[in-house]
Amino acid sequence: MQETNAEPLPRNDRLYLQHGPIDIIAHVEAPEEIRLHLYSCAKNRFNTILDELVAELDLLRLPWSINNPVPQGSIAQKMLAAVSDSQVFITPMAAVAGSVADEVLNTLLFEAKKQDSFLKHIQKMYVNNGGDIAFWLNQGSSYSLGVVDNVEIPELNTKVCLPYESPVRGIATSGWRGRSLSLGIADAVTVLAGSASIADVAATLIANDVNIKYQGIEKRPASEVKDDSDLGRIPVTVHVPPLPEEQTSKALHQGLRTARKFIKAGKIEAAYLSLQQQRLVIENNLDEISNE
Repeated sequence: MQETNAEPLPRNDRLYLQHGPIDIIAHVEAPEEIRLHLYSCAKNRFNTILDELVAELDLLRLPWSINNPVPQGSIAQKMLAAVSDSQVFITPMAAVAGSVADEVLNTLLFEAKKQDSFLKHIQKMYVNNGGDIAFWLNQGSSYSLGVVDNVEIPELNTKVCLPYESPVRGIATSGWRGRSLSLGIADAVTVLAGSASIADVAATLIANDVNIKYQGIEKRPASEVKDDSDLGRIPVTVHVPPLPEEQTSKALHQGLRTARKFIKAGKIEAAYLSLQQQRLVIENNLDEISNE
């Protein structure tokens, strides 16, 4: 078993948790005594997560089906619930990063609720698992984040500020340039939803549908890109050449239709789609703003 790394970070008193592929930065905005107590609880739960997932990995890599066995672990159950009504190919692994973020945040919140005076002294909490974020807000607080379209050009492309009154408590980003594999060509699809697990799945599926057939787009079987991929021989994007503006717009509007379906179904609140300097924002009124 790989060694778990858990240590405080100097800036803003954040907590860093790393084990295998899981890489988390967490923060509790509260007095030091409360913050350190919650960090200790988060570390204890984190130490069990990877082994818990590995124990049911074969099941979690299966394409979702109503006939599949129900997993036992709480994170695995979150993953299954997040994909359970999908009409297209997907495995619970599409929700793993968001579900881990949700679980660690739930651990913090559960412990805070056990202590009578804790919650009123906590302004906000967040758990960022490689860009998939679960957060909690106290009344009067807000959570702000910046979106970077292209990790190879780390500039801030848009900002979002989410107040306490917002139903959003989870954020996830997917795209062909990210750490996960994508069937589509989006540089980035960022989704806002009620939980990180739901946002994770929606971002994956929307990014898959930001897609066109165009000369120079290269795809390879997922198992050749990552030998342990749950996608098997399904082709995933490994290169996208510069595209004509009309082709970029066409691909984005493919993803827009999928995002609208998620919003109409009440799954997500908003989505931000980006491809080669063109962007679409789809909000819960089903209107889109195009910044082409």
